Amino acid sequence: MTKPKKKFYVVWEGRNPGIYDNWPEASRQVTGYPAGRVRAFSSLADAEAAYQNIPKRDPNAPVPREGVAVDAACSGNPGLMEYRGVNLATGEQLFHQGPFDDATNNIGEFLAIVHALALLGKQGKTDVPIYSDSRNAMNWVWDKQCRTKMERTPRNGEVFRLIERALTWLRDNPAPNPLRKWETDLWGEIPADFGRK
Repeated sequence: MTKPKKKFYVVWEGRNPGIYDNWPEASRQVTGYPAGRVRAFSSLADAEAAYQNIPKRDPNAPVPREGVAVDAACSGNPGLMEYRGVNLATGEQLFHQGPFDDATNNIGEFLAIVHALALLGKQGKTDVPIYSDSRNAMNWVWDKQCRTKMERTPRNGEVFRLIERALTWLRDNPAPNPLRKWETDLWGEIPADFGRK
């Protein structure tokens, strides 16, 4: 019996683009990821060559005009954090939370996405896309885990209560809304940006 040949998988679009030497890990990067792109190669050299020639996004692609954009701002790390969601079509602020003491930007981005999912779910708008410029936060939502290394303190207890509530919501509810990466390089700052760069 011949041993199956080893394959290498190039993930161009996914949670963590790169080259993977096993299908379960490569599949994890694209499963549930909008427009995920992966391909198998029979040699590492072919995979590396293909990955170096990553298909580029069309710079003339139109800026999204439908959906909800979310973002967070944090003064310090950890520091004072707030987050919000904005309707892309109208520019209307749909929600704003904070400021919260001793939090991080990644936590704010994560909470903003879950807030948008819960709000749109309550309104029955499960086909409305949500845009975030944070790959970390998107991964946390898809994996239903908040991977913060921040320690709980008396000052950030409210933030940890919000994280626990968000994780419970993700476990108990389907999250069918498309979650998409805001392409800042092509489209400029996300409309929910707080303008504190």
